[in-house]
Amino acid sequence: MNNCRKQFWLGVRDLLPLVSGVLPFGLIVGATGVSLGMTPEMVVGMSALFFAGSAQLAAYSLIQDNAPFIIILATAVVINLRFAIYSAAFAPLLGPLPKRYRFTLAYMLSDQTYGLCSMPEQMAKTTPERIGYLAGVTLALYVTWLVSVILGIALGAGIPPHWSLEFTIPLAFLAMLVTTITSRLLFMVAVISGSCAVLFQLLPFNTGFIVAVVAGVSGGLLLPGLLKTKGATHD
Repeated sequence: MNNCRKQFWLGVRDLLPLVSGVLPFGLIVGATGVSLGMTPEMVVGMSALFFAGSAQLAAYSLIQDNAPFIIILATAVVINLRFAIYSAAFAPLLGPLPKRYRFTLAYMLSDQTYGLCSMPEQMAKTTPERIGYLAGVTLALYVTWLVSVILGIALGAGIPPHWSLEFTIPLAFLAMLVTTITSRLLFMVAVISGSCAVLFQLLPFNTGFIVAVVAGVSGGLLLPGLLKTKGATHD
């Protein structure tokens, strides 16, 4: 038990360096939510329920465009499909736990959680130690996320409407895009998805966004094989 508690606090400690990346994102989510006319309670509740900043910002954008609920829901699901992969990776670890713990830890999975808990040094630990570490990381991240959103709400309430804070939504996605394009493959996927977003922007109910996401995901799945085949042909 003492060792599990030690691993829990180790997870909290290891998450702290990542706070600098979570905090500004939460500030944007909180401030933008109130600028769109949502109440603070709605923004906090949505943040606690989603626990996925990129999906929440996408939902904000669609809410701003008066998109139907089904489109907003479908967009959030598509953006968060990567969590199915994370869940599959953690299934052997969480499987033996009681349902209440298994569902809670699975619900709180995130990019940061997956990155930290899938490190080789963590994989080498015993199952109780890994669960303790996972719990520490997820709880620390969840609290950090909600606190940053609340701070964003407080700051956003004092920002004049003519500042057009909702413009931070595309800027936030642009910043994420630039930092993740680290190879030719990712660049090609971004071009495919971006081109589809422009070409299909006039589709009703903002379904062009869904088309762009599906096109990007499809490109990410198919292009590696095509590029490999092309390289083998040239050889």
